[in-house]
Amino acid sequence: MINKFFIQKNWILIHQKLTPYLFLLPALIILGLTVFWPAIQAFYLSFTSYQEIGEPTKLIGFDNFFRLWKDAVFWKTLENTILYLIGVVPILVVAPLILAILVNQKLRGMNWFRTAYYTPVVISMIVAGIAWKWLYAENGLLNQFLKNLGIFPEGIPWLSSPEKILGIVPIPLASVMAVTIWKGLGYYMVIYLAGLQSIPPDVYEAAVIDGSDGIRKHLDITIPLMQPYLALVAVISAISATKVFEEVYIMTGGGPLNSSKTIVYYLYEQAFINLELSYGCTIGLVLFLIILGLSVLRLVINQQRDNNLS
Repeated sequence: MINKFFIQKNWILIHQKLTPYLFLLPALIILGLTVFWPAIQAFYLSFTSYQEIGEPTKLIGFDNFFRLWKDAVFWKTLENTILYLIGVVPILVVAPLILAILVNQKLRGMNWFRTAYYTPVVISMIVAGIAWKWLYAENGLLNQFLKNLGIFPEGIPWLSSPEKILGIVPIPLASVMAVTIWKGLGYYMVIYLAGLQSIPPDVYEAAVIDGSDGIRKHLDITIPLMQPYLALVAVISAISATKVFEEVYIMTGGGPLNSSKTIVYYLYEQAFINLELSYGCTIGLVLFLIILGLSVLRLVINQQRDNNLS
């Protein structure tokens, strides 16, 4: 009887521990087939010579990585990606916070402003890219506006010239950055709104009594209390900027002269246009390591935020 009791008790404990994993099993199977297994295959292909589907693979060691090290186009795309991060992330950290503070006011019609700022988020990137490409056209709305003002009589080659702004950022790359910023403002604004609405009004009332009002109260209270959200938005926007593809594909195709080509677009070009599948997987592995670092940073920030909230 005692042995039977212990066997039954152990079976209940095992059943309780295994039950959550049984519920997770269907999702784990799907993730394994669609994410983990392809990732393992891509890692393996990085060390092979594999160009066409159906051909046998040939192990070549680190040859693809040596080729990547000497690839001038890859370093150009890496430079463009870093410029993208530097140009996009700071704006997407600061500007949505300002918008969130503005639309967090209890004024009549403020919901319409929230909707207007959030509308670009729900618009398809394909639609947005085509629309902005028309705006950036030689005879597009932006150039016509500048010509009418007499500022740039010949217009600006937004997407057709590799010239650089201040000798740093190519004009096409900066033009694509503007689309990413326009589309991301509303998304990050909502994140900040959640943070702002979690701040007790009593804190601001006490600040007013202490003489901190207007812009000063946001410097003294809002920004310090919003630090976890600021860090979160910085990491999320950095990951998104690193993976940018649709804007480049639709608006510039990586040109002219690779001036707007990013790592993800170069991966796509090598793997699916030039059919250099192994080399494309090598580029993807480098991109994976970059995003992994940013993702780990995001987990650390989330943990710190949870600790602060608790």
